[in-house]
Amino acid sequence: MEKFDLKNLTIEELTEHFKARGEKAFRAKQLYQWMHQKLATDLSQMSNLPAALREQLAQEYDYTVLRQEQVQISKQDGTRKYLFALPDGNFIESVWMQYHHGNSVCISSQVGCRMGCSFCASTLGGLVRSLSAAEMLEQIYAITRDTNERVSNIVVMGIGEPMDNYDNIVRFLRMISDENGLNISQRNLTVSTCGLVEGIKKLSEEGLAVTLALSLHAVTDEKRKAIMPVANRYSLAELMEACDTYFDKTGRRISFEYALIAGVNDTPEDAAGLAKLAAKRHCHVNLIPVNPVTERGYKEPDRSAVVAFQKRLEDLHVTATIRREMGRDIDGACGQLRRKTLQL
Repeated sequence: MEKFDLKNLTIEELTEHFKARGEKAFRAKQLYQWMHQKLATDLSQMSNLPAALREQLAQEYDYTVLRQEQVQISKQDGTRKYLFALPDGNFIESVWMQYHHGNSVCISSQVGCRMGCSFCASTLGGLVRSLSAAEMLEQIYAITRDTNERVSNIVVMGIGEPMDNYDNIVRFLRMISDENGLNISQRNLTVSTCGLVEGIKKLSEEGLAVTLALSLHAVTDEKRKAIMPVANRYSLAELMEACDTYFDKTGRRISFEYALIAGVNDTPEDAAGLAKLAAKRHCHVNLIPVNPVTERGYKEPDRSAVVAFQKRLEDLHVTATIRREMGRDIDGACGQLRRKTLQL
């Protein structure tokens, strides 16, 4: 019989599973707390569980723990870029960032990515596989153990397209916000998508209070198709309709992520088009000077051009911020550290 991972089970599933084994329900809660509150790295650490039970669980189930393969620490701002090895030998990245409002972690949702966005290093090797909920949770747990500091905000913006791993993403969101685990507020959880319309609409029906961040990056179908293959499947009109549905169902304001690429999408006309889309929906715009990726050849606009683009949006009554550039002295762009390791 194929083993399954204990960390993938919700508290309700674990309780039912223990009952079926003939174990008392409170044992399930003890185990869950060891996994998701005390962040135990091994079943042997769970001292209030009977030794015989621990041995049985170790033999019959998997228990995902990530191995820290490498960590880069920025001398500029203390940002930490982690390369984690999965049990099957694949690699993923996570980033820990310090802000005045607390510690934020950016996690990966897949090993690689098949979306093909032309400015992103994550997609260069294609998609290997999706991550389980346990593997997403463990990124946060491993970083918490390493820094000994609580994580207050999580963004699913690392390697992979979250909506391409929908069921595991929703399971992860419910478990990370569970009061029996780390109990991180759903309002402090952000899920990014390049624009898979069906996933956005489905997420709007889940009863979650998470923030949706749309990787927009262009304001015409023609330009978006040139840099984001997903635009060949969904038009901007379909995408905006899905965003409207998400806001109507959840009441959560959407964030438009916009990577500024010099000479590609940073013109006054681009700013006007972005303002038209955002103002109508009361969206917040997050401007991101593109992280240079060697294989892509894209360049970020100079600082004055970025500020001018922001001002044009604000003049058109759109709230826009320039993302604070974290960890630029390390492999900050999504997928860069993993790619370097695979090329060694």
